[in-house]
This record gives sequence, C-alpha cells and structure tokens, in this order.
Amino acid sequence: MKKAKEFKVIECRGTAYEIGQQWGEGCKENIAKAIENTFNTMMMFYHTPREEVIDRAMRFLPQVQEFDPYLIEIMRGQTDSTGLIFEEIFTQRCVNELETHYNNMNGLCTSFAATGRATLGGKTFLGQNVDWQAGKPVDLLKIYHANNPVQLVISIASCSELILSSAGFGICGLSTIEKEYSAYIPVGCYLPKAMRQQNITEAMNIFKQVARGVGYYQLADAKGQMFGFESIHNGDFEIIYPEDGLLFHSNHYLTKRFQKGDIAPDFILDSFTRLDRICSLMHLHYGAITPEIAMEILADHDNHPDSICRHSNPNVPISTVTLISFIMLPEEGVLYISSGHPCEHEFVRYAL
Repeated sequence: MKKAKEFKVIECRGTAYEIGQQWGEGCKENIAKAIENTFNTMMMFYHTPREEVIDRAMRFLPQVQEFDPYLIEIMRGQTDSTGLIFEEIFTQRCVNELETHYNNMNGLCTSFAATGRATLGGKTFLGQNVDWQAGKPVDLLKIYHANNPVQLVISIASCSELILSSAGFGICGLSTIEKEYSAYIPVGCYLPKAMRQQNITEAMNIFKQVARGVGYYQLADAKGQMFGFESIHNGDFEIIYPEDGLLFHSNHYLTKRFQKGDIAPDFILDSFTRLDRICSLMHLHYGAITPEIAMEILADHDNHPDSICRHSNPNVPISTVTLISFIMLPEEGVLYISSGHPCEHEFVRYAL
C-alpha cells in the first residue's frame, strides 16, 4: 500500500519583504540545510571553499538587483527571519549555475503536458518527476502577492521553484546542459519573475529575455495553450509546440541546432530512454489520458533504476532519485504532489 505524505503549506502574504520573512520563518530548517549541503558538496568534490563559492555567486547580484528588485526584497526578508546572511541566501539561488560551472550536474527529471484530443474531456494538465540528490529539502508555499497572482510554489532546495499560478498557468522545469556556459541571470532569479506574470505569453517573454541554457521550461494554461522553451548560452532559443495535444521532455535538447553542444549523449544516456518511454505510454492512452493515468506513468519503472520513477543507482558515484512527482491542473487551480517516489507515495491534492 502506498504511503500518503502531506506537505505543510507555508502561507505568505504582504510586501515582498514580509513574504520573505514568513517564508524564512516557515522553512528555516530546510533553507539552512540546503545551503550547508551546497557548501559541503562544493568542498567535498571540488575543494572549493565557502568564500570562493559565495564570491562567484555574488557576481550575479548587480544584474539580479536591476532585473527583479522584488525578489531581492524577498531574500532580505528571508535573511532577517532565518539568522543566515544575505550572501548565503543569494548563493543558494545560484545553485543551478554553480553546479554547471563546476560540472556537477545532478538535477535530471522527466515531464509532460497534455490537452485537447489527447485527454479525457479535453482538459489540460502538466507534470513531471523532479529528480535530484536524495535528501534535498522540498517545501510547499502558498504566496499571496499584493498585486500579482496567488501561487502554489514547490521550492526545491531553496534554489528552484515550480509554480502553479491563479493567473491560470503552470510550469515544469528540467535541466538541459551544454558544453559551453555563459553566466547571466541565474535560473533561480528569473523563474520567480516569469511566474508572477499575468499570462503564459508574458512569462514566455521573460524566458526569451534572459534564459541562457541550463534549463528547459514547459508551460500550459487553462485555455489549452502549451509551449516548451529551450535555450543555449548565447541567448538563442527555440519554442517547442505540442504535437497532437502532447508535449514531452527529459534532459537532452530536441532542437537540432542545439544538439552539437549537448552533453546528454555522453553523460545522460537514460534521458533518451525516459523520453521514449513517456511518449510511448502517453500515446498508448491517447484520447483517454487523465491525471490518474499520468500518475501511473510517472511511477513507471522501465529501465530501472534510471527510469521515469528514478531510484538510487549504486553503480554511479552521485545518484539522483525522484524527490517528488507532481501534476498541475491550471483550469481548476489544483496541484497534486507525491512527496517521494510516486511508486511508493500517494498524490495529495492542494488547491489555490
């Protein structure tokens, strides 16, 4: 029998600073744990001292201050309520870029989006398995921004956020890594602004402006619009449109002109098998796909342990596992989350 593990929902409201304070108070232990994990990993595997990691992250600060001062205020509120220093809070927001810089790529994932003729009743939903190192802390927040949509926020290690917005759209985010790298604005610092926008088009415009590789984004809204977004280090990007009401992605580039710099063929071979598998399973249920069927697909073990539902692999030095699995229904404002492997844990319902 599967276990039901429910998140405590941390509610935050008020000014950006007040939201940050409440966020810090509610997630204090996990924020501190995530930060220590980052510094310990950098020291253990790359002999990089804390001061050097912070110094590299702080090079992003001027661009982020100009790009999204609202987020800076949230981080200042977190600083004052956790007793941590601002530089540590900010460094954690830059983890995806730091891991790329130090060739320490651990976050993988498999995602989908479905709508129209592909689903039973034509409903739109999207979801993914979030794969990372075991023990990475995950929090769930409900944020009431003063002049922006209400959000259900899945905060992963205080550096990545997957969000369902009351504006009627949600997002999946996965790692895509190329051989070249260009520092600009960190993923953890532009995703929040994109998801505070009023619609899916405005969110996509943020990605067009600042995305520089590192991540693939998949958005879907209550009207049935769905887009995937790939980018590379020089700012070039490609919008991926659904085929027959379906979108899929894992950790390799689908855009042909980006594939020559993709590291996946050398280092993430299971990305190709996971993508083929989720595509096959979704087409097997085409026309009758429901959130419940998607939950079963996200628990699939083909090519175990490097399957869609990913388990620890004893044959690799740093193994990633499925931390959580989620499905978003933008039209209903509902988010289902399995806290842990979806083969072992029930999906729990949360609403905006």
